[in-house]
This record gives sequence, structure tokens and C-alpha cells, in this order.
Amino acid sequence: MTDLNPLRHIPEANVFRKGDVFVLFGELFGRGYVNGLIDQARAAGMTIVGVTVGRRDDSGALRQLNDEELAEAEEKLGGRIINVPLMAGFDMDAPEGEQNPTEMLSGITLKNWQEEKLDWERIERCRAAGVARFTGSAATVMAEIDKLVPQGANVFFAHTMAGGIPKIKAFLAIANRIYKGRGERFMSSRALLDSDLGKLILMNFDEVSANTLKYLIDASATIRERVTQAGGEVRYTAYGYHGTEILIGDEYQWQTYTNYTQGYAKMRLESIAEAAWKNGTFATVFNCPEIRTNSSDIFVGVELSLFPLLRALKKEGGGAWADEQWRICEELLGDDTSLQQLLDTIERYNNDATSATFRNFEAWPMDNTPALADVMIGTSEAITALHKDKKALITDHLSSLVLEGAGPLMFHGASEKIAPVLWLNHDIIARQLNALHK
Repeated sequence: MTDLNPLRHIPEANVFRKGDVFVLFGELFGRGYVNGLIDQARAAGMTIVGVTVGRRDDSGALRQLNDEELAEAEEKLGGRIINVPLMAGFDMDAPEGEQNPTEMLSGITLKNWQEEKLDWERIERCRAAGVARFTGSAATVMAEIDKLVPQGANVFFAHTMAGGIPKIKAFLAIANRIYKGRGERFMSSRALLDSDLGKLILMNFDEVSANTLKYLIDASATIRERVTQAGGEVRYTAYGYHGTEILIGDEYQWQTYTNYTQGYAKMRLESIAEAAWKNGTFATVFNCPEIRTNSSDIFVGVELSLFPLLRALKKEGGGAWADEQWRICEELLGDDTSLQQLLDTIERYNNDATSATFRNFEAWPMDNTPALADVMIGTSEAITALHKDKKALITDHLSSLVLEGAGPLMFHGASEKIAPVLWLNHDIIARQLNALHK
């Protein structure tokens, strides 16, 4: 367990300039945290290089992007993509002639999944096959990127790989009960973690979300050594989540979404950065606030901690610009609801005895409970219902603000070489946003 280490100042250091190289280690699909970093790299005049996870053909085999897919991906990135598939995880990997883990689990149902057992020796062979495939491809990719790094240039590696849920039909129904269910539809997250299916998912989370940072650091050793020997700088960043300090009452307090199953992999990610730092490689995991994304929408209630950012903007001296954000959010609500009423609801939720029980940093990530599901999912559904349009939510606007604030904090924070693990809480996000909009 990493000690809570919040970033409390706005970093201003910058070692990156025109001609340096920004490497996105993970494919850019939609709007997410990394867009803020890319915006900073582009503003600095850096050359942007990316990778692809590749695509699956009809048989499930991994392939390169075709010409049309590559052109679309490069336009979205605004840079060149090295077209070697870097699909992380091992759920679709197996030694020649053997079943992969997804195939092993193809027969599970909502009724039998907790009893389904896996052959862990076979699973380990699949994991080894997946690691060998990924690290071999990473070496090929880095050899190509090495050619794109001019002598005397600095390099910024942004790790964005995350996820790892096998594509098993029954899992969506299971996940809906764990992350969205209450009452009779509630399902314990502990039941998942204690099952063989859950243990496999945790292993795959580790491979996708955490171990890929180690594979990146190892694969880029030649680039790093060449750049640093010439007096240049190399940085690595990764996106973590380990709860966030938000305003509860008039104090910033740590809180978290429960149950965050990927939390174990995020802690492993932190430990990889800490080990790299001890070896003189400057990798920083930035634990970012909760936001709404396509991938986070399964976690009903994760968005509740976004609303206090509005209060943080004012507390941190936002002035007229902060008032404007309140006005924008108020206009998204129905005529019979005020923004203050909504924030009062959030304050009651955060002060609820059940919610408060889960503000236990040392015990993170905790299991869900029926009582928590009732209060968290119930509050989430009630607040969503207050909006004029369920497709235009306050949390969409607040998510975009968090992304805008996190980008420069990460870009300049990495330059400053502060620590291997940092929390970007609502106080520093609000201060950065207010500084940007003075």
C-alpha cells in the first residue's frame, strides 16, 4: 500500500520543447485523460508517436491495422503510429494447439460461474505465451521509435494501457449485478474475487494495467540510455486510480468508489513506478480523480464524487470563471431543481454513515455491500433523473474540466521529477483550472 501523497503545488518545470518526442504507449480511441497530455505535448511542439493494440480478425487472430484503420488512427492521434499490434493481456493467448482462457470459460453462465474451475497450469502457459508475444512486439516497436528520436532530443513516454476483462458473454450480466445491482439484483464483489473467473480477471488486469508499464520501461532501455548519455531527459507517466480527496463539508477528505476491482492492479502499477524510480528511471503514476468515460459508465455511482469539484473551484479562488461553471451546470437541470439542491444531496450522501464507512484508505479496495449499493446507486439514479436530458449530464462537463486540469499537472509534474506516485485531488485540479482561466 502506497502512502497517500497528494500533489499540493502547481508544477511549472518543463524540460520538453520543439523536436522532442512524445510516445503514447496505448491506442487513442475516445476522449480520455491522455488527451490533456497530448494537448500539452502538441503545444510544446513535440513530435507525437503512437502505437496500436491491433485488431482481431474473424478467427480471433491478432492483426495489424489496415490502411484505412491506420490513416484514421493517425489522424485521431495527430502523429505517426507504429503499426505492430500491442494488445495487452493473455485472455486470447495460448500455446499452439491449446485453448486460450476465453475459450476455457466459454461455457460459463450466470448460474454456474461461481463453481467453474480453471486448470491454473494451463492458465500460466497462456499467460507466458501472452507475455512473450507482447514483449516481443514491444521490442520491435521500440526499435522503430528509436529511429524517430533525434540525437539530443528528450522523450516523454505516456503509458495508458488499462482494462483486461475477457470477452465472455456471461460476464456482462455478472458485472451488471456487481456494479449496478441492488436489492434482489445485488451481487457481492467478493463472490467474484473468490471465484476462479475473478482470479483470472485479476491476473489479466495485472498484465494489462500494471505489468505493461514494466514491459515499456524494459523495452525502451536502449532509447533511454542513448538519450540520457547525450544529456537528455526521459520521463514515464501512467494513469492510476486510488481514490480522491474531495470537499466534504469544508475539508478535503479522501474517498473512493467501491468496489473498484481494478484497484489491485493499480497498486501493482504504483509499485512498478516506485521500483523504477529507485533504479534511476523517472516513472510517475498520477492517481487521477473519478470521471465519466465510456469504460467507467458500468460503475454506477463513480460519478458522484465529481459534483464537489464545483465547490472546490470557488474555494480555490475561481471567481467569475467558477461562477460560469456553476451557471453552465445549473442550466442542465430541470426547471424545478437548483444546483444547490443537487449539491446538498451529494453532501448528505457523503455524510451518510454507510458511505463514510468506505473512506478507509488502508483497507482499499474494499468489497461492496447491499447497504452501500442502496445508497450509492440510489443517489446516482436520483441525481441523473434531475437533468433535462439524460444524455447531457453535469458530470460530462465536470469530467472535461478534470481532463483539462490534469493534463498540465501531469506534463509539468513529470518534468519536475517529484515522486513515483502522486494524487491529483480536487484541490490541485481546481487551482490549476482557475490558473488557466484567470
